[in-house]
Amino acid sequence: MNNIFSDSKDMSSQRSLLRALGWTDEEMQKPIVGIICAQSEIIPGHMHLNDIARAAAEGVIAAGGKPVIVPSIGVCDGIAMGHAGMKYSLPSREIIADSAEILIRAHAFQAAVFIGNCDKIIPGMLMAAARVNIPSIFVSGGPMLAGHVRGKKTSLSTMFEEVGAFNAGKIDEQTLKDFECGACPTCGSCSGMFTANSMNCLCEALGMALPGNGTIPAVYSARLALAKQAGSAVMNLLKKNICPRDIMTAAAFKNAETVDMAIGASTNSVLHLLAVANEAGLKDKVSIDIMNEISAKTPNLCRLAPAGEHYIEELNEAGGISAVMKELLDGGLLDGSVMTAGGKTLAETVENARVYDSDIIRPLSAPYSKTGGLVILKGNLAPEGSVVKKSAVDPAMYKHSGPAKCFDSEEDAMKAISSGKIVKGDVVVIRYEGPVGGPGMREMLTPTSAIVGAGLGADCALITDGRFSGATRGAAIGHVCPEAAAGGLIGLVHDGDIIDIDIENCLINLRVSEQEIEKRRKNFRPLVKKVDGYLARYRANVTSASEGAILKKP
Repeated sequence: MNNIFSDSKDMSSQRSLLRALGWTDEEMQKPIVGIICAQSEIIPGHMHLNDIARAAAEGVIAAGGKPVIVPSIGVCDGIAMGHAGMKYSLPSREIIADSAEILIRAHAFQAAVFIGNCDKIIPGMLMAAARVNIPSIFVSGGPMLAGHVRGKKTSLSTMFEEVGAFNAGKIDEQTLKDFECGACPTCGSCSGMFTANSMNCLCEALGMALPGNGTIPAVYSARLALAKQAGSAVMNLLKKNICPRDIMTAAAFKNAETVDMAIGASTNSVLHLLAVANEAGLKDKVSIDIMNEISAKTPNLCRLAPAGEHYIEELNEAGGISAVMKELLDGGLLDGSVMTAGGKTLAETVENARVYDSDIIRPLSAPYSKTGGLVILKGNLAPEGSVVKKSAVDPAMYKHSGPAKCFDSEEDAMKAISSGKIVKGDVVVIRYEGPVGGPGMREMLTPTSAIVGAGLGADCALITDGRFSGATRGAAIGHVCPEAAAGGLIGLVHDGDIIDIDIENCLINLRVSEQEIEKRRKNFRPLVKKVDGYLARYRANVTSASEGAILKKP
């Protein structure tokens, strides 16, 4: 397992640079393990990742490797929310994947430990792991503890909704300040089943992380112990030559999608699983078309914030993702034979897991619902698909027909919502926010939270060719494909058109005749927003959300 720099006289020059780093003769002989760490001082979920990286390095050293810590960028979606900065969130996923590939291959790392926590960082790292395909393992920074404000458990989603409530005149300024100061009390990824925690949980389901990766709170010492175990485990993967594509098989993705439905994960997980599967060479085997099939037979066992009143720390105490997977495995819904990064099969990994609180992890016999937490909707408005987090929708909105109110940007929609122009029954349409149209496919947590905060969560729907934060709740339907900028029907909707939504039957349709649609299409010219720099390059190369909003292959 020696590295390529260890012995050859032709590598003397390279070794001289390693000696400049302080490496000893003994270290020169050891396998080099890259620890890709996304620590930064702008993301609460990442502020402590240097501690996680050092713990992982200790595990690597104890198992006979030479760890080297290298960086990764990251965007805090919460801080980027509601302004132009959010245009860079999803595009950053591709930069993260590319930079990890560059660091790994340029320095001949033999194995890798990926350490991130939030939103696009983990998916980008998963894409890189699948692409470079050297022995790899993931360990996240862990979730934030829930906040406590005025006797109420809180999270980032609560905070955004309280802003909506303030703008609607439902709370005063001091109440808003109290929530601002107490909603996010610790480091870690935001405390509900939002995108970051969804992906960290799905890393376990994919087999790329050890048990507890998705749920052990960031501030617990067990998180450091987990990092040490991950460092040791990656050396075992190297010894056995078990690589990401040996773990992330078609069966593993099916397992992940099943867990996705059971825990009611973020709608963003659809984008990211498609993108990672593409890097793993499984594009033809993992698509949105199989997700409703999986949802139809997978009960929704967990309802964490924003869908319910429980938080990730409580899921951890209830048995974590291992307990969820054990429940699904015992019900014949998972393939237990797949390999995991722990060097064991999935069945072996969860063999001793158990549920400690059946209110947080429901049994298969008494689920929150008989079908999964996510649903793919199709129809003339979204022939390539759209997605909704059904578990976070008020049942009164499972079937809804209402007049469209159309906006060509998130900002225009927010002005209307904040000024009281959205009323009961409306279907808010936000377009030109897709991968190409935005560009960058912004999350719409601000408008969805404003709608809920104004008391309209059970009366209004919102559809967009953009996407939503995992913190969004309500009848929020995103990823509408084709997007407006690509000539999709969402770009032809007029104010007052009736939109029919039927979540139970997976349908979304514009109630306008084909003749009228064709008439509108003749005069249709998609809006092109002015951008430059990376966003211009991204727009020129990004594909549809139905393909995971990946970049076109050369």
